[in-house]
Order: sequence, then C-alpha cells, then structure tokens
Amino acid sequence: MRTTARNQFPGIVKSVDLAPVSAQVVIALGAGPEIVATLTRAAVERLQLKVGMPAVALIKASAIVLVTDFEGYALSARNQFAGTVSRIERGAVTSLVILSAAGGIKITASVTNDAIDELGLKPGAAASAVFKAYAVMVAAKGSA
Repeated sequence: MRTTARNQFPGIVKSVDLAPVSAQVVIALGAGPEIVATLTRAAVERLQLKVGMPAVALIKASAIVLVTDFEGYALSARNQFAGTVSRIERGAVTSLVILSAAGGIKITASVTNDAIDELGLKPGAAASAVFKAYAVMVAAKGSA
C-alpha cells in the first residue's frame, strides 16, 4: 500500500468489539505490542474485519504526541509505547522523530523544533509515543 501515513503497522486483528455506532479493533503486531483503533461500526462492516485476519494500522506522524515525563499523570490515549529516540530528521520548522519501541517497532512523530529542544530529545533519549485510538486508520485487503 502506498500512502502518506508514515506509520504503517501490519498485524493480525486480535479483537473486534462492536457497539451500536462505534467499534474498537485491536491489532496485534507480532509478539507483544498491540494497537487499538476506534472506528465506526459501518467501517468495520465495510472492511469485513474479523478476528485472525491480517490488517494494517495507519497513523499519521502529526497524530503522535511524544512524552518524556508523565509527572505522575495518566493519559486517556489507549496507545502508549515507551521507547528510545533512535533518529531525528531535522527540518526548518518541524522535524521527524523516530522512536524505537518494544517489539522492534519504529514510530515516527512530526514535532516542532521548539518542542524537540524543550523536551531535550536526542538519539538515545527515553520517550513515549502516544496517540488516540481515533487517530488510527485500519486497512484490510480484499475489502470493499
């Protein structure tokens, strides 16, 4: 699949929980990490999502928030991946920060240069990539 979404995570649908209007889909990314997506019930039906089928979770880099210190707070975002900054591709105003997380996944966040400086982000720094379940698009092959 060719898309502008920098974060593309192939996996297997682990669960589909349908509500009257919305649905929660969990995609397992190999051994361990999981991504939670919230979709409309109509989208789940259109994609014909079923437990055990392959699917791809897509997340735009601009939807990723990096956190270096939770200061005792818990966040409502379902998807939280602790990791280490592996690379920063610095731009004029914004940069791409690549975080290596558990299970060998790499998550790319689009972050302002001011935020990078304020958080002290550099290769080797600890950080968490956080994103809401609503920010996750799900793709499935053979769907209408």
